Amino acid sequence: MTPGRPGPRGDDGNAPALEVTDLHAGYGALRVLHGVTMTVRRNEVVGVLGANGAGKTTLLRAIAGVVRPQSGAVVLHGRTVTGLPDHAMTRAGVGHVPSGRELFPQMSVEDNLAMGAIAVDAVRAAELRTRVLDLFPALGRMLERRAGALSGGEQQMLAFGRALMTDPTLLLLDEPSTGLAPAIVAALFDALRQLIAEGGMSVILVEQNAGLALQVVERAFVLRQGRIVLSGPAAELGDDADLVAAYLGA
Repeated sequence: MTPGRPGPRGDDGNAPALEVTDLHAGYGALRVLHGVTMTVRRNEVVGVLGANGAGKTTLLRAIAGVVRPQSGAVVLHGRTVTGLPDHAMTRAGVGHVPSGRELFPQMSVEDNLAMGAIAVDAVRAAELRTRVLDLFPALGRMLERRAGALSGGEQQMLAFGRALMTDPTLLLLDEPSTGLAPAIVAALFDALRQLIAEGGMSVILVEQNAGLALQVVERAFVLRQGRIVLSGPAAELGDDADLVAAYLGA
């Protein structure tokens, strides 16, 4: 999260942050992803765009170890991590903010943040906690409140903060704007912009709101029916009205 932080776990020194090659994944007999290939460079922010049902969430879940790939490869900082479970991926440096937030509702805000840092040493955890509360001051005013008693926007901030407490080198954000008031969305994206400006972390942002995503990412991949149908610089994709209409449901 900050310059000068320790390098990625198992880092070979030169590899991209993430390489996904010919990835197929789904749920039981249902295959959702069909041969997805993508690369994320170090400290790069990329978007994954597409209409509902395109496979965006499944792609992040497969990278994060929540869904086991049926075939293909996932390589994190030069280390093959295909098929590792989610807790191992977290320890390897992947922070995941799922679309459903998946907080511990009966636990306090403070304890939810602490759960994120369970594999982080105490000194680093204290640094991360300070940074999270700087990014989301509202959380600092409700540390003793139960996560389940928070509003939707507050829960999203907490889910974002808990992922940052894992000290990720790769952050996966799944539809962070969905169902939230514009003011909350603005606060979340302001925090994301601050993290991007600091460097030291790669980000994959999944968003159905293509216009919002293209304001902050450098490159984007467009998914349709589980396949990447287009990719390119954010500025070029954002200027292509036909593309937005054809692939993003706008």
